Parts: sequence; C-alpha cells; structure tokens
Amino acid sequence: MDYDVVIIGGGVGGLTLAVKLARCGVNLLVIEKDVKGGLVYKGELLQPKSLQILDEVDVLDKLLPHSYELDKIHTYEVELKSGEAPETLYHSRLNYDWLPTKYNHARMAPHEKIRNLLLEKANDYPSFDYWTPAKLVRIKEGRDHSEQIAVINQDGEEREVKTRFIVGAEGRISPVRKAMDSTLHSMQYNHHFLTVTFPRPPSLTEATILATRNHFVGLFPLPDDQVRSVYMIEPGRYKEMRKEGLEPVFQAYYDFMPEMRGYVDQIKKWKEIQLMIPIRHNTSHYVDKGMAILGDAAHSVHPMAGEGMNMAIQDADVLGELLCWMFTNNRTDPQMLGWYERVRKPRSEFVSGLSHQSALVYSFRSRAWQKIRMKALKHLENHPRLHFKHLLNISGMGMWPMNLLDWPRHIGFPPGESSRYTLSDETKMRHFFAREDDYPWEKR
Repeated sequence: MDYDVVIIGGGVGGLTLAVKLARCGVNLLVIEKDVKGGLVYKGELLQPKSLQILDEVDVLDKLLPHSYELDKIHTYEVELKSGEAPETLYHSRLNYDWLPTKYNHARMAPHEKIRNLLLEKANDYPSFDYWTPAKLVRIKEGRDHSEQIAVINQDGEEREVKTRFIVGAEGRISPVRKAMDSTLHSMQYNHHFLTVTFPRPPSLTEATILATRNHFVGLFPLPDDQVRSVYMIEPGRYKEMRKEGLEPVFQAYYDFMPEMRGYVDQIKKWKEIQLMIPIRHNTSHYVDKGMAILGDAAHSVHPMAGEGMNMAIQDADVLGELLCWMFTNNRTDPQMLGWYERVRKPRSEFVSGLSHQSALVYSFRSRAWQKIRMKALKHLENHPRLHFKHLLNISGMGMWPMNLLDWPRHIGFPPGESSRYTLSDETKMRHFFAREDDYPWEKR
C-alpha cells in the first residue's frame, strides 16, 4: 500500500489527527485543496480539553505566546437608550477556575497559527506526507475489504493512492461523507452573525457578551491587542447594511460600549467583515468500511458556545488514539473503527444540543424573555451544581447532563439552595472523562 491512512482536509482537525498518527509511526498522507487556507472565518476559541490534547502532542507550549488566556466569560444584559450610556441590568460570570485541573481556562488564538503549528509539528515525523493544492476526486473500491483507493487531483493530474483507511476532515461539504452514504440532518436559525477582528480598547481584557432584548454582541480578546467580535443580525439585514456603509456597524458597537470609539472604526472595508449563517447538522454515522469522518464533515454546531473547532480536535484525538492502537496491535479490521463512533457520536450530539439551547436563549426578542434569561443566568452563576455542570460540558473535559431536578434550579427553586449547596473536587472529578472513557477499546 502507498499509505496506511489518507486524510482529506488539512485544517485543525485533520492536522491534529495527522500529528497523533505520525507520532506513532503510521504512514499517512494529508491532502489540502487550499494552499493558504480558506477565507471563511474559522474557530479561535480553544476549550480546556483541546488545550490538553494540544499539550499532549507538544504543540501547546509553542502556541502559548500567540494566544490570549480567558479565565472568565462575562455576560451583561443591558438596556440601550438613544443618546445615553448603556444601562447594565444584570452581570453574570462563568469561571473556568471551577475546573479542578491544570487546564482551567480557555484560550483565544488565531486559527491559522494553530493550524500552522500543527503542520510544523507533523512535518517533524518521517511518516507524514502533505500535498497541496490537491483534491479528492473519488474513492474506488480496492481488491478486498482491507484496501481503499483515493483518486486525487494534484497539479491537474489524477493519481491513485492505495490506503487502508480514508478520513474525511474536509468540512461541511464532505466527499468522504457522501461516499459513506451518511445521511445529513440539518437546521438553520432565525439570526445571522457578522464577525470581524479589530483593535481592542485597553479596558477590554476578558471575554464579554453584551445582550439586549433584541441584539447580541460577543467580544473575545486576541493577542496583539486585537479582539474577535460577533454581532447578531436578522436574516436579510446583511445586504441592507452593506448599502448603508460601515457607519451603522460602528454605531452599533458604540451603543453597547462607548469606549469602542477609535477602535472598531479602524475597520476600513466591508470585505474585512464576514457573514456567518449558523447551521446545525448531525450525520447518521461516522464510519463505514474503511472510511471515517470528523469535525464539520460529521457535525456542525451553532457557534454560540464556540465548540466547532474543539469538537474536531476531540474527534481527532479519539480517532488518532484508536488508529494508533489498531496498527500497533495489528488489529486493522475496519470494523474496529466503530469504537470511534461509539465514543464520539453521543458526545458530539450532546454538545450540539447544548449549543442549540444557548442559541435559543438569544433567539427570542422580547422584554419578558430577557427577564427570564436574566433570572436563568443569575441561578446558573450562583448555584454550584449548575455552574460547574455548564462549565464542564462546554470545556470538553467531561459530561454531566441536566436532570429533572436541575431545571427548577434555573428559576431559583428550592429557594435558598444555592447558598447551602456544596460541590467537592472529588464529586467534580467523578464526572471528568477518564482514559477508559476516551479510549475504551484498550481494555478489550
């Protein structure tokens, strides 16, 4: 065979998988169609589990100088009145230091920097090959169940590459997923986002969400005194805004944070601002014969919780450990790939549901709904069980679903419980993923 594994897509997910496989000597090829990466915005928020994975593959230390640490996420519910400073109605905090682990924070880092460091690390290993620009044309059946043939267009010429396994890490429009005949279930939302990076004022040092009853702005500091911003708009509003010029965009930020004057207005062209249309999709299966999919090829989530890139990294971690184990133990039957789906599919669908719930929290535009939201935020912050559960679930470090007793807690019932309730580190750690949860095949 030409390769043990061929990975279609050289994004963060595909390259995380490549590093894990190259480290254990698996002979692999990554193909990437875009030499410089795409123009579409991609994730920059690294959750704690992703930091742990990048640390394990010796990438995190090099990334730290190019990233910005986030210890808290602040949410402000505000009232905007014309000609007046914004009035804060409620301020809540989500504290990452509630996690009893060294990875008790998140980090913002430029997406291309994460990708380039992973590519640099993969190139350290002799078993890694990388072709770009190159594109998968089709997948052909090999001589038996142990062989796949990837037909790849490289520099205008088609080449047939024999491999044991093909992994699709090429995004939402995934040829590998289509070859697997994996059914796609998708939905859209009643809002869009504008996203852009611009210089940040000195006062903006922590992740900040500002919401009114009908608007939403997220501000996430980046290194080099920059900030990544997402601004919620109504569907169809984008074209109207472009006709109006940049001034209405600047004014929207001034309304939320007057100190943005002199910073957001350094945006010079509409081309710097990207339109994000949130789409949530899940697929019927992640593996078939000698093929597997990860990241957006397998699942796409609403960006509210910042989970898209993190889910791809976590997919790559589990699949990489499984394939390394399979080759090390000479157990390369394609049916073994089923372990990857059994671990990752329930987790991905759980996180997808969390992101969907977060989206719904900001999808209804009324004063009454804002009051309900503020009440829920208050109890989420102040009740130790609710606070830790939410933090754990978005961090990727573990999973602790809500139960029937938790829903009344969001509206403060039973009264006063939040001040009496305690949660020990021992209790918290019981809900973290252990090695046997992440890699259960090792015990078989």
